[in-house]
Amino acid sequence: MAKPNRVNTIREQIFSAPEGLRVYAILDGASAQRLPQAIYQYGVQSVCLLRGELDPDLEQVAPYLVSLDAESPFVDWVLGEGWGKHWGIFVVVDAELRTLRRHFRSLLTVYDPNNVPLFFRYYDPRVLRIYLPTCNAEELKTVFGPVDRYLMEQEDGEAILRCELKDGALVCR
Repeated sequence: MAKPNRVNTIREQIFSAPEGLRVYAILDGASAQRLPQAIYQYGVQSVCLLRGELDPDLEQVAPYLVSLDAESPFVDWVLGEGWGKHWGIFVVVDAELRTLRRHFRSLLTVYDPNNVPLFFRYYDPRVLRIYLPTCNAEELKTVFGPVDRYLMEQEDGEAILRCELKDGALVCR
């Protein structure tokens, strides 16, 4: 479990968004064991990013878009148990859950050079950290869509990497 002072520092950085912006997480059930049960237990607003009725095994490992409140026990659980374990990413937005669901679902499928569809796990911070800097301006515009900034654990899991667009260019710090 993460040290309490580190959890509080990370929480402050995640929730330091300008007024009017909201914080969501995209969490990976394949990394966060019993994620659907925790969502239910803590009563957080969420939606699975996979479409349709899922087989129970797939439901356990699916990605979920979750609305976050800084003082929620669910946030304590995610940061305390999952920080540094690539459970997912955080997004700061001025958008509703429904709009975000549509946007993030649109990113789940990518195509290889032979036009074969592939599942894209962009919500894994290990993937997004590497992918974003390779994007051209049009790709960044697509990936960001309604997102003001992406927040994720750095490679060592000790700090937050914050990525946003400034004049169409990616800035990560």
